[in-house]
Amino acid sequence: MRRLQPVLLSALLLSGCSYIPWFGGEEDPRPPTELSEITPALGVNIIWSQEIGEGTDGRRLSLVPAFQDGRLFIADAEGLVTALNSSDGRILWQRETGLPFSGGPEVEDQRLILGSTDGDLVAMSTGDGSELWRTELSSEILSVPRVGGDTLVLHTLDDSIFGFDIANGEPRWSYSSRAPILTLRGSSTPVITGAYAVVGISGGKLIKLEIASGLTEWETTVTPPRGRSELERIADLDATPVLDGNTLYVCAYNGDLAAVDVSSGSVIWRRALSAHAGLAAADGVLYITDSDDQVWAAQPSDGAGVWKQEALRYRDLSAPAIMGDWIVVGDLEGYVHWLARRDGNIVARHKVADGPIRARPLVAGGRVFIYGDDGTIAALSPGGPATSR
Repeated sequence: MRRLQPVLLSALLLSGCSYIPWFGGEEDPRPPTELSEITPALGVNIIWSQEIGEGTDGRRLSLVPAFQDGRLFIADAEGLVTALNSSDGRILWQRETGLPFSGGPEVEDQRLILGSTDGDLVAMSTGDGSELWRTELSSEILSVPRVGGDTLVLHTLDDSIFGFDIANGEPRWSYSSRAPILTLRGSSTPVITGAYAVVGISGGKLIKLEIASGLTEWETTVTPPRGRSELERIADLDATPVLDGNTLYVCAYNGDLAAVDVSSGSVIWRRALSAHAGLAAADGVLYITDSDDQVWAAQPSDGAGVWKQEALRYRDLSAPAIMGDWIVVGDLEGYVHWLARRDGNIVARHKVADGPIRARPLVAGGRVFIYGDDGTIAALSPGGPATSR
């Protein structure tokens, strides 16, 4: 771990249906860093764990756990939707829909909202999983739908943004953007702020739309595409922006970490840092998983680096989640790592799943919920003897 300023870091994630970690030759020049022994400084209890369904079916999807009133909701890539008791993992109900889910769920009042790779947008009852309405779109849904008032805001893979009536799924408005030739396979999740939604799209752009009408309030380029080739010019805002007060913090792949004024869209500052997994903010500090799978802490005033944890390079980390004094990330082998927010030291590690954990850990109800690509769902809590497994 080193203390220094952010630098431009790159990964080789391409658009389309595949993840290509390297070009040419048979040996990956970016092999995952081998885990070294740690002396645990934090005890972590696995409260419960079970495997449900097929998870992401080996694909990079935006299937995440959602929490409401002591219940946990998850969906898999084969169409299975499950509600669990968050305290003990007991299954409350399950529904087989046959839909290839790829984004969500969002939970709002008594509705679960999910999107599929076929462009199906579906609302289900949180009570028993029965279908409430369904709308068909022409593009894959690889982000989590978000609700603002009585409107559902959705960002699709082709960089279209839609507003739907949350009650019946009827379309209200749409916004289209012409995507570059090459983009990352992914879409940022809309951020709701008052009467507006802010969405990061391809080409390093950030857009603020009025939720009621879909009218553009402002559009700004956070990171202009750079380089000679289309590959070098990928500058997507796939990491969902983080809103803190009147400031949005965003990260672009092949680009910058930046702060944007949410009222005007003006860029307050930018620092070279490539990221696509995600970022978080708490107590005046930003935390970022960069494109080399290093975890950063940065100052929100100017983006200057506070510390950087390099021990997990190329381990395909999830976006960071904040739990008390710790940062929690999952990796490609199913390990969950706990880092001290103070200095970035790894204080605990547990193997939770048999495959990658790409979904950001969910912190809710005093616990951390992990959803692995293999369908593992687990509840963790800090406390107890400091052991590493």
